[in-house]
Amino acid sequence: MQLDLSVLEPKLLSAVTDIATLVRNAGGRALMVGGSVRDLLMGEKEVKDVDLEVYGIRPDDLQRVIGARYPFDPCGVSFGVLKIQHIDIDVSLPRRESKRGEGHRAFLVDSDPFLSVKEAASRRDFTINAMYYDPLAGAFEDPYGGVADLEKRILRHVSPKFIEDPLRVLRGMQFIARFDLTPAPETVAICRTMEIEGLAPERLFEEWSKLLTKGKAMAKGLDFLRDTGWVRYFPELARLIGCRQDPAWHPEGDVWEHTKLCLDAFARHRVGDKTEDLVVGLAVVCHDFGKPATTAVDPRTGHIRSLGHDERGVEPTLSFLRRLTNEERLFKEVPPLVQCHMQPFAMWKSKCGDAAIRRLALKVVRIDRLLRVAQADDEGRLPELVATSSGGEERAWLAEQAERLRIADEAPKPILLGRHLIALGYEPSPQFGIWLGKAFDAQLEGAFSDLDGALAWLRDSVGDCPPVRGPVPGGGGPVPEGFQPSRDCPRTKGASRR
Repeated sequence: MQLDLSVLEPKLLSAVTDIATLVRNAGGRALMVGGSVRDLLMGEKEVKDVDLEVYGIRPDDLQRVIGARYPFDPCGVSFGVLKIQHIDIDVSLPRRESKRGEGHRAFLVDSDPFLSVKEAASRRDFTINAMYYDPLAGAFEDPYGGVADLEKRILRHVSPKFIEDPLRVLRGMQFIARFDLTPAPETVAICRTMEIEGLAPERLFEEWSKLLTKGKAMAKGLDFLRDTGWVRYFPELARLIGCRQDPAWHPEGDVWEHTKLCLDAFARHRVGDKTEDLVVGLAVVCHDFGKPATTAVDPRTGHIRSLGHDERGVEPTLSFLRRLTNEERLFKEVPPLVQCHMQPFAMWKSKCGDAAIRRLALKVVRIDRLLRVAQADDEGRLPELVATSSGGEERAWLAEQAERLRIADEAPKPILLGRHLIALGYEPSPQFGIWLGKAFDAQLEGAFSDLDGALAWLRDSVGDCPPVRGPVPGGGGPVPEGFQPSRDCPRTKGASRR
Protein backbone atom coordinates (compact mmCIF):
# COMPACT_ATOMS: atom_id res chain seq x y z
CA MET A 1 0.00 0.00 0.00
CA GLN A 2 1.38 3.38 -1.01
CA LEU A 3 0.33 6.87 -0.06
CA ASP A 4 -0.44 9.54 -2.64
CA LEU A 5 2.06 12.21 -1.64
CA SER A 6 1.09 14.39 -4.59
CA VAL A 7 -1.57 16.09 -2.45
CA LEU A 8 1.25 17.74 -0.49
CA GLU A 9 2.08 21.27 -1.53
CA PRO A 10 4.93 21.05 -4.09
CA LYS A 11 7.39 22.90 -1.84
CA LEU A 12 6.52 20.65 1.10
CA LEU A 13 6.73 17.45 -0.97
CA SER A 14 10.07 18.48 -2.43
CA ALA A 15 11.51 19.19 1.02
CA VAL A 16 10.23 15.90 2.49
CA THR A 17 11.78 13.91 -0.34
CA ASP A 18 15.01 15.88 -0.22
CA ILE A 19 15.44 15.55 3.55
CA ALA A 20 14.72 11.82 3.38
CA THR A 21 17.36 11.51 0.66
CA LEU A 22 19.93 13.47 2.68
CA VAL A 23 19.28 11.19 5.66
CA ARG A 24 19.58 8.04 3.54
CA ASN A 25 22.85 9.24 2.04
CA ALA A 26 24.16 9.75 5.57
CA GLY A 27 23.32 6.19 6.51
CA GLY A 28 19.95 6.76 8.18
CA ARG A 29 16.27 6.45 7.45
CA ALA A 30 13.62 9.20 7.63
CA LEU A 31 10.00 8.15 8.15
CA MET A 32 6.86 10.24 7.99
CA VAL A 33 4.83 9.73 11.15
CA GLY A 34 1.73 10.94 12.95
CA GLY A 35 -0.98 13.21 11.59
CA SER A 36 0.29 13.48 8.02
CA VAL A 37 0.28 9.69 7.56
CA ARG A 38 -3.15 9.41 9.17
CA ASP A 39 -4.64 12.18 7.05
CA LEU A 40 -3.16 10.86 3.80
CA LEU A 41 -4.56 7.41 4.55
CA MET A 42 -7.98 9.00 5.09
CA GLY A 43 -7.80 10.70 1.71
CA GLU A 44 -7.48 14.24 3.02
CA LYS A 45 -6.75 16.70 0.23
CA GLU A 46 -4.96 19.26 2.38
CA VAL A 47 -1.98 18.09 4.42
CA LYS A 48 -0.01 21.18 5.33
CA ASP A 49 2.67 19.87 7.70
CA VAL A 50 4.81 16.75 8.07
CA ASP A 51 6.67 15.16 10.97
CA LEU A 52 9.74 13.13 10.04
CA GLU A 53 11.37 10.74 12.51
CA VAL A 54 14.98 9.87 11.71
CA TYR A 55 16.63 6.55 12.61
CA GLY A 56 20.28 5.59 12.51
CA ILE A 57 21.91 9.05 12.73
CA ARG A 58 23.29 10.61 15.90
CA PRO A 59 21.94 14.07 16.96
CA ASP A 60 25.06 16.06 16.02
CA ASP A 61 25.30 14.36 12.65
CA LEU A 62 21.61 14.96 11.98
CA GLN A 63 21.97 18.67 12.72
CA ARG A 64 24.97 18.88 10.41
CA VAL A 65 23.27 17.00 7.56
CA ILE A 66 20.01 18.94 7.75
CA GLY A 67 21.52 22.31 8.64
CA ALA A 68 23.77 22.29 5.59
CA ARG A 69 20.71 22.81 3.40
CA TYR A 70 17.78 23.76 5.66
CA PRO A 71 17.97 26.36 8.43
CA PHE A 72 16.12 25.26 11.54
CA ASP A 73 14.93 26.89 14.76
CA PRO A 74 17.11 26.00 17.74
CA CYS A 75 14.21 25.97 20.24
CA GLY A 76 13.50 22.25 19.91
CA VAL A 77 17.05 20.95 19.62
CA SER A 78 17.30 20.00 23.31
CA PHE A 79 14.28 17.73 22.77
CA GLY A 80 15.71 16.18 19.62
CA VAL A 81 13.46 18.19 17.29
CA LEU A 82 14.61 20.35 14.36
CA LYS A 83 11.87 22.74 13.23
CA ILE A 84 12.67 23.59 9.63
CA GLN A 85 12.31 27.30 8.92
CA HIS A 86 9.82 28.51 6.29
CA ILE A 87 8.52 24.95 5.70
CA ASP A 88 6.11 23.09 7.98
CA ILE A 89 8.37 20.14 8.70
CA ASP A 90 9.59 18.91 12.08
CA VAL A 91 12.53 16.50 11.98
CA SER A 92 12.97 14.52 15.18
CA LEU A 93 14.87 11.60 16.59
CA PRO A 94 13.11 8.66 18.23
CA ARG A 95 13.19 9.12 21.97
CA ARG A 96 12.40 7.65 25.32
CA GLU A 97 10.38 9.73 27.76
CA SER A 98 10.11 9.27 31.51
CA LYS A 99 7.59 11.18 33.61
CA ARG A 100 9.15 13.16 36.46
CA GLY A 101 6.20 15.20 37.74
CA GLU A 102 2.68 16.35 36.99
CA GLY A 103 1.46 17.97 33.83
CA HIS A 104 1.97 17.92 30.08
CA ARG A 105 5.60 19.06 30.12
CA ALA A 106 6.93 17.05 33.09
CA PHE A 107 8.99 14.59 31.06
CA LEU A 108 12.66 13.70 30.86
CA VAL A 109 13.44 13.23 27.16
CA ASP A 110 16.26 10.97 26.01
CA SER A 111 16.82 10.85 22.24
CA ASP A 112 18.01 7.51 20.91
CA PRO A 113 18.35 7.17 17.11
CA PHE A 114 18.90 3.44 17.43
CA LEU A 115 15.55 2.57 18.99
CA SER A 116 13.35 0.18 17.08
CA VAL A 117 10.30 1.70 15.38
CA LYS A 118 8.01 -0.30 17.66
CA GLU A 119 9.69 0.95 20.83
CA ALA A 120 9.66 4.54 19.58
CA ALA A 121 5.99 4.24 18.63
CA SER A 122 5.06 3.01 22.12
CA ARG A 123 5.32 6.56 23.45
CA ARG A 124 2.72 7.89 21.01
CA ASP A 125 -0.88 8.47 22.03
CA PHE A 126 -3.20 6.57 19.68
CA THR A 127 -2.62 3.80 17.16
CA ILE A 128 -3.88 6.01 14.32
CA ASN A 129 -1.02 8.41 15.13
CA ALA A 130 1.60 5.65 15.43
CA MET A 131 1.80 4.73 11.73
CA TYR A 132 5.02 5.36 9.80
CA TYR A 133 5.66 5.78 6.09
CA ASP A 134 8.94 5.76 4.17
CA PRO A 135 8.53 8.44 1.46
CA LEU A 136 11.40 7.01 -0.59
CA ALA A 137 10.60 3.30 -0.41
CA GLY A 138 6.82 3.72 -0.28
CA ALA A 139 6.63 1.31 2.67
CA PHE A 140 4.52 1.32 5.86
CA GLU A 141 5.61 0.61 9.41
CA ASP A 142 2.51 -0.07 11.55
CA PRO A 143 3.61 -1.75 14.79
CA TYR A 144 0.34 -1.23 16.70
CA GLY A 145 -2.33 -1.83 14.07
CA GLY A 146 -3.22 1.78 13.33
CA VAL A 147 -4.27 1.04 9.74
CA ALA A 148 -6.83 -1.53 10.87
CA ASP A 149 -8.13 0.77 13.62
CA LEU A 150 -8.49 3.62 11.16
CA GLU A 151 -10.42 1.42 8.74
CA LYS A 152 -12.78 0.41 11.56
CA ARG A 153 -12.89 3.99 12.87
CA ILE A 154 -11.63 2.96 16.32
CA LEU A 155 -9.69 5.21 18.68
CA ARG A 156 -7.31 3.03 20.70
CA HIS A 157 -4.38 4.05 22.89
CA VAL A 158 -0.99 2.59 21.99
CA SER A 159 0.40 1.40 25.32
CA PRO A 160 0.22 1.82 29.10
CA LYS A 161 2.54 4.82 28.65
CA PHE A 162 -0.58 6.69 27.49
CA ILE A 163 -1.36 7.46 31.12
CA GLU A 164 1.69 9.68 31.49
CA ASP A 165 0.20 12.60 29.55
CA PRO A 166 -3.26 13.75 30.73
CA LEU A 167 -3.75 16.04 27.76
CA ARG A 168 -4.31 12.93 25.67
CA VAL A 169 -7.84 12.59 27.06
CA LEU A 170 -8.85 15.88 25.43
CA ARG A 171 -6.94 14.94 22.31
CA GLY A 172 -9.11 11.85 22.22
CA MET A 173 -12.21 14.01 22.51
CA GLN A 174 -11.32 16.11 19.47
CA PHE A 175 -10.03 13.17 17.40
CA ILE A 176 -13.31 11.31 17.94
CA ALA A 177 -15.25 14.38 16.82
CA ARG A 178 -13.01 15.17 13.85
CA PHE A 179 -12.81 11.66 12.41
CA ASP A 180 -16.08 10.15 13.66
CA LEU A 181 -14.34 7.49 15.72
CA THR A 182 -15.57 5.09 18.39
CA PRO A 183 -13.30 4.78 21.44
CA ALA A 184 -12.09 1.33 22.40
CA PRO A 185 -13.49 0.30 25.83
CA GLU A 186 -9.97 -0.14 27.21
CA THR A 187 -9.11 3.42 26.15
CA VAL A 188 -12.16 4.81 27.94
CA ALA A 189 -11.17 2.76 30.99
CA ILE A 190 -7.59 4.04 31.12
CA CYS A 191 -8.78 7.65 30.66
CA ARG A 192 -11.07 7.24 33.68
CA THR A 193 -7.98 6.63 35.83
CA MET A 194 -6.30 9.87 34.74
CA GLU A 195 -6.38 13.29 36.42
CA ILE A 196 -6.10 16.69 34.77
CA GLU A 197 -2.92 17.45 36.78
CA GLY A 198 -3.11 21.24 36.51
CA LEU A 199 -2.80 21.38 32.74
CA ALA A 200 -2.36 24.96 31.58
CA PRO A 201 -5.50 26.59 30.17
CA GLU A 202 -3.87 27.27 26.81
CA ARG A 203 -3.25 23.54 26.37
CA LEU A 204 -6.90 22.74 27.13
CA PHE A 205 -8.02 25.53 24.82
CA GLU A 206 -6.00 24.16 21.91
CA GLU A 207 -7.94 20.89 22.03
CA TRP A 208 -11.33 22.58 22.45
CA SER A 209 -10.48 24.87 19.55
CA LYS A 210 -9.75 21.88 17.29
CA LEU A 211 -12.99 20.26 18.41
CA LEU A 212 -15.04 23.33 17.49
CA THR A 213 -13.28 24.33 14.28
CA LYS A 214 -12.69 20.84 12.84
CA GLY A 215 -15.08 18.44 14.58
CA LYS A 216 -17.81 16.68 12.60
CA ALA A 217 -19.27 14.12 15.02
CA MET A 218 -19.40 16.61 17.88
CA ALA A 219 -21.88 14.62 19.97
CA LYS A 220 -19.48 11.67 20.05
CA GLY A 221 -16.67 13.93 21.25
CA LEU A 222 -18.80 15.19 24.15
CA ASP A 223 -19.91 11.65 24.99
CA PHE A 224 -16.24 10.67 25.29
CA LEU A 225 -15.75 13.55 27.72
CA ARG A 226 -18.69 12.24 29.77
CA ASP A 227 -17.79 8.54 29.57
CA THR A 228 -14.20 9.14 30.69
CA GLY A 229 -15.42 11.21 33.62
CA TRP A 230 -13.51 14.24 32.42
CA VAL A 231 -16.67 16.31 32.15
CA ARG A 232 -16.17 16.84 35.89
CA TYR A 233 -13.38 19.29 35.06
CA PHE A 234 -15.95 21.45 33.22
CA PRO A 235 -18.75 21.71 35.80
CA GLU A 236 -20.78 24.14 33.70
CA LEU A 237 -21.11 21.34 31.15
CA ALA A 238 -21.55 18.60 33.73
CA ARG A 239 -24.60 20.36 35.17
CA LEU A 240 -26.39 19.95 31.83
CA ILE A 241 -26.46 16.17 32.32
CA GLY A 242 -29.85 15.27 33.78
CA CYS A 243 -31.23 18.82 33.54
CA ARG A 244 -34.76 18.16 32.33
CA GLN A 245 -36.55 19.86 29.45
CA ASP A 246 -40.21 19.84 28.50
CA PRO A 247 -40.68 16.80 26.26
CA ALA A 248 -43.21 18.67 24.12
CA TRP A 249 -40.42 20.99 22.91
CA HIS A 250 -37.39 18.79 23.56
CA PRO A 251 -38.25 15.11 23.19
CA GLU A 252 -34.55 14.47 22.51
CA GLY A 253 -33.97 14.47 26.28
CA ASP A 254 -32.07 16.56 28.78
CA VAL A 255 -30.04 19.72 28.12
CA TRP A 256 -26.91 17.62 27.59
CA GLU A 257 -28.55 15.74 24.71
CA HIS A 258 -29.87 18.99 23.26
CA THR A 259 -26.43 20.61 23.42
CA LYS A 260 -24.85 17.66 21.60
CA LEU A 261 -27.40 17.91 18.80
CA CYS A 262 -26.85 21.67 18.62
CA LEU A 263 -23.11 21.14 18.19
CA ASP A 264 -23.68 18.61 15.43
CA ALA A 265 -25.91 21.18 13.71
CA PHE A 266 -23.28 23.88 14.19
CA ALA A 267 -20.67 21.61 12.58
CA ARG A 268 -22.85 21.20 9.50
CA HIS A 269 -22.94 24.98 8.96
CA ARG A 270 -19.39 26.09 9.80
CA VAL A 271 -18.18 28.90 7.55
CA GLY A 272 -14.48 27.98 7.50
CA ASP A 273 -13.26 31.14 9.22
CA LYS A 274 -11.47 29.90 12.35
CA THR A 275 -12.17 33.03 14.38
CA GLU A 276 -15.86 33.14 13.52
CA ASP A 277 -16.34 29.40 13.95
CA LEU A 278 -14.61 29.47 17.33
CA VAL A 279 -16.73 32.33 18.69
CA VAL A 280 -19.97 30.81 17.45
CA GLY A 281 -18.98 27.28 18.49
CA LEU A 282 -18.21 28.39 22.03
CA ALA A 283 -21.55 30.20 22.19
CA VAL A 284 -23.34 27.04 21.05
CA VAL A 285 -21.58 25.00 23.75
CA CYS A 286 -22.60 27.56 26.38
CA HIS A 287 -26.00 28.73 25.14
CA ASP A 288 -28.04 26.77 27.71
CA PHE A 289 -25.66 27.02 30.67
CA GLY A 290 -28.35 29.04 32.44
CA LYS A 291 -30.93 26.23 32.41
CA PRO A 292 -29.76 24.26 35.47
CA ALA A 293 -30.28 27.38 37.61
CA THR A 294 -33.69 28.29 36.15
CA THR A 295 -35.43 25.03 35.27
CA ALA A 296 -38.66 24.41 37.20
CA VAL A 297 -42.08 22.85 36.73
CA ASP A 298 -44.84 25.39 36.18
CA PRO A 299 -47.41 24.53 38.93
CA ARG A 300 -50.29 25.76 36.78
CA THR A 301 -49.56 23.78 33.61
CA GLY A 302 -47.12 21.09 34.69
CA HIS A 303 -44.73 22.12 31.92
CA ILE A 304 -40.99 22.29 32.52
CA ARG A 305 -39.73 25.83 31.91
CA SER A 306 -36.42 27.65 32.15
CA LEU A 307 -37.47 31.28 32.30
CA GLY A 308 -34.55 33.69 32.09
CA HIS A 309 -31.99 31.02 31.27
CA ASP A 310 -30.53 33.22 28.55
CA GLU A 311 -29.61 35.95 31.06
CA ARG A 312 -28.50 33.48 33.74
CA GLY A 313 -26.21 31.79 31.23
CA VAL A 314 -23.75 34.68 31.12
CA GLU A 315 -21.99 34.00 34.42
CA PRO A 316 -21.35 30.25 33.86
CA THR A 317 -20.24 31.04 30.30
CA LEU A 318 -17.55 33.36 31.63
CA SER A 319 -16.56 30.75 34.20
CA PHE A 320 -16.23 28.09 31.50
CA LEU A 321 -14.20 30.37 29.21
CA ARG A 322 -11.82 31.33 32.02
CA ARG A 323 -10.96 27.65 32.50
CA LEU A 324 -9.71 27.61 28.92
CA THR A 325 -8.28 30.95 27.95
CA ASN A 326 -7.20 34.47 28.87
CA GLU A 327 -8.44 35.96 25.59
CA GLU A 328 -10.39 39.07 26.55
CA ARG A 329 -11.96 39.18 23.10
CA LEU A 330 -13.76 35.91 23.77
CA PHE A 331 -14.93 37.16 27.17
CA LYS A 332 -16.52 40.12 25.39
CA GLU A 333 -17.94 38.41 22.30
CA VAL A 334 -19.21 34.99 23.44
CA PRO A 335 -21.41 35.84 26.49
CA PRO A 336 -23.64 38.33 24.58
CA LEU A 337 -24.44 35.59 22.06
CA VAL A 338 -25.53 33.36 24.94
CA GLN A 339 -27.55 36.17 26.51
CA CYS A 340 -29.30 37.02 23.23
CA HIS A 341 -29.68 33.59 21.63
CA MET A 342 -33.49 33.77 21.89
CA GLN A 343 -33.75 37.29 20.46
CA PRO A 344 -34.19 36.33 16.77
CA PHE A 345 -37.49 34.63 17.63
CA ALA A 346 -38.61 37.41 19.98
CA MET A 347 -37.83 40.16 17.47
CA TRP A 348 -39.46 38.32 14.58
CA LYS A 349 -42.58 37.65 16.63
CA SER A 350 -42.93 41.31 17.64
CA LYS A 351 -41.68 42.63 14.27
CA CYS A 352 -39.52 45.06 16.21
CA GLY A 353 -38.20 48.26 14.68
CA ASP A 354 -34.84 49.25 13.28
CA ALA A 355 -33.62 50.80 16.52
CA ALA A 356 -33.97 47.52 18.42
CA ILE A 357 -32.11 45.65 15.69
CA ARG A 358 -29.29 48.19 15.70
CA ARG A 359 -28.98 47.88 19.48
CA LEU A 360 -28.92 44.11 19.21
CA ALA A 361 -26.13 44.32 16.64
CA LEU A 362 -24.20 46.64 18.95
CA LYS A 363 -24.49 44.10 21.75
CA VAL A 364 -23.60 40.91 19.86
CA VAL A 365 -21.03 42.55 17.51
CA ARG A 366 -22.29 40.59 14.49
CA ILE A 367 -25.90 39.65 13.78
CA ASP A 368 -24.75 36.82 11.49
CA ARG A 369 -23.07 35.16 14.46
CA LEU A 370 -26.26 35.31 16.48
CA LEU A 371 -28.22 33.82 13.60
CA ARG A 372 -25.81 30.89 13.44
CA VAL A 373 -26.21 30.24 17.18
CA ALA A 374 -30.00 30.43 16.80
CA GLN A 375 -29.87 28.03 13.86
CA ALA A 376 -27.87 25.48 15.84
CA ASP A 377 -30.29 25.85 18.75
CA ASP A 378 -33.29 25.33 16.49
CA GLU A 379 -31.76 22.34 14.69
CA GLY A 380 -30.56 20.73 17.91
CA ARG A 381 -33.76 18.72 18.23
CA LEU A 382 -35.45 15.78 16.56
CA PRO A 383 -35.77 16.15 12.77
CA GLU A 384 -39.58 16.17 12.80
CA LEU A 385 -39.61 19.17 15.15
CA VAL A 386 -37.03 21.01 13.09
CA ALA A 387 -39.19 20.48 9.98
CA THR A 388 -42.19 22.22 11.61
CA SER A 389 -40.20 25.01 13.27
CA SER A 390 -40.55 28.69 12.37
CA GLY A 391 -36.82 29.10 12.95
CA GLY A 392 -35.92 29.45 9.30
CA GLU A 393 -38.52 32.16 8.78
CA GLU A 394 -37.49 34.18 11.82
CA ARG A 395 -33.80 33.99 10.97
CA ALA A 396 -34.45 34.97 7.36
CA TRP A 397 -36.46 37.97 8.53
CA LEU A 398 -33.74 39.18 10.91
CA ALA A 399 -31.01 38.55 8.33
CA GLU A 400 -32.93 40.64 5.80
CA GLN A 401 -33.35 43.51 8.24
CA ALA A 402 -29.68 43.41 9.21
CA GLU A 403 -28.60 43.48 5.57
CA ARG A 404 -30.91 46.40 4.88
CA LEU A 405 -29.42 48.30 7.83
CA ARG A 406 -25.89 47.23 6.81
CA ILE A 407 -25.14 45.69 10.20
CA ALA A 408 -25.18 41.97 9.34
CA ASP A 409 -21.46 41.44 9.91
CA GLU A 410 -20.45 44.43 12.02
CA ALA A 411 -21.82 46.50 14.86
CA PRO A 412 -23.03 50.06 14.24
CA LYS A 413 -20.26 52.63 14.60
CA PRO A 414 -20.74 56.21 15.80
CA ILE A 415 -20.95 58.73 12.98
CA LEU A 416 -20.33 61.85 15.09
CA LEU A 417 -16.87 61.71 16.68
CA GLY A 418 -14.80 63.91 18.93
CA ARG A 419 -12.63 65.05 16.02
CA HIS A 420 -15.73 66.45 14.35
CA LEU A 421 -16.56 68.53 17.42
CA ILE A 422 -12.97 69.79 17.62
CA ALA A 423 -13.09 70.76 13.95
CA LEU A 424 -16.23 72.75 14.70
CA GLY A 425 -14.22 74.74 17.24
CA TYR A 426 -15.28 73.01 20.46
CA GLU A 427 -12.73 72.86 23.26
CA PRO A 428 -12.35 69.22 24.43
CA SER A 429 -14.07 68.77 27.77
CA PRO A 430 -15.94 66.14 29.83
CA GLN A 431 -19.08 67.25 27.99
CA PHE A 432 -17.75 65.59 24.84
CA GLY A 433 -18.62 62.16 26.14
CA ILE A 434 -22.12 63.23 27.09
CA TRP A 435 -22.93 64.77 23.73
CA LEU A 436 -21.30 62.02 21.70
CA GLY A 437 -23.22 59.45 23.71
CA LYS A 438 -26.49 61.26 23.05
CA ALA A 439 -25.62 61.54 19.38
CA PHE A 440 -24.90 57.81 19.10
CA ASP A 441 -28.14 57.02 20.88
CA ALA A 442 -30.01 59.21 18.42
CA GLN A 443 -28.19 57.53 15.55
CA LEU A 444 -29.30 54.09 16.79
CA GLU A 445 -32.86 55.39 16.98
CA GLY A 446 -32.62 56.40 13.33
CA ALA A 447 -32.43 60.21 13.77
CA PHE A 448 -29.67 60.41 11.14
CA SER A 449 -27.53 58.14 8.97
CA ASP A 450 -24.64 60.34 7.79
CA LEU A 451 -22.42 63.16 9.03
CA ASP A 452 -24.56 65.93 7.55
CA GLY A 453 -27.50 64.48 9.40
CA ALA A 454 -25.47 64.22 12.59
CA LEU A 455 -24.49 67.88 12.41
CA ALA A 456 -28.08 68.85 11.70
CA TRP A 457 -29.19 66.80 14.71
CA LEU A 458 -26.59 68.57 16.89
CA ARG A 459 -27.80 71.97 15.68
CA ASP A 460 -31.45 71.16 16.18
CA SER A 461 -30.90 69.51 19.52
CA VAL A 462 -28.88 72.18 21.22
CA GLY A 463 -29.22 75.65 19.70
CA ASP A 464 -27.47 78.84 20.91
CA CYS A 465 -23.66 78.92 21.33
CA PRO A 466 -21.86 81.41 19.01
CA PRO A 467 -21.72 80.25 15.38
CA VAL A 468 -18.71 78.23 14.25
CA ARG A 469 -17.64 77.76 10.62
CA GLY A 470 -15.16 75.42 8.96
CA PRO A 471 -14.64 72.12 7.17
CA VAL A 472 -15.33 68.87 8.99
CA PRO A 473 -12.73 66.10 8.46
CA GLY A 474 -14.05 62.72 7.44
CA GLY A 475 -16.89 64.03 5.29
CA GLY A 476 -19.86 66.32 5.62
CA GLY A 477 -18.27 69.46 4.12
CA PRO A 478 -18.41 72.84 5.89
CA VAL A 479 -20.54 73.45 8.93
CA PRO A 480 -24.02 74.49 7.80
CA GLU A 481 -24.80 78.23 7.74
CA GLY A 482 -26.25 79.47 11.00
CA PHE A 483 -25.06 76.49 13.05
CA GLN A 484 -25.65 77.51 16.70
CA PRO A 485 -24.79 75.03 19.48
CA SER A 486 -26.57 75.63 22.79
CA ARG A 487 -25.33 76.97 26.10
CA ASP A 488 -25.16 73.37 27.32
CA CYS A 489 -22.80 72.23 24.57
CA PRO A 490 -19.03 71.77 25.10
CA ARG A 491 -17.36 75.14 25.43
CA THR A 492 -16.16 76.47 22.07
CA LYS A 493 -12.83 78.15 21.42
CA GLY A 494 -13.16 81.87 22.03
CA ALA A 495 -16.88 81.65 22.64
CA SER A 496 -18.52 83.75 25.34
CA ARG A 497 -21.24 82.06 27.38
CA ARG A 498 -24.61 83.78 27.46
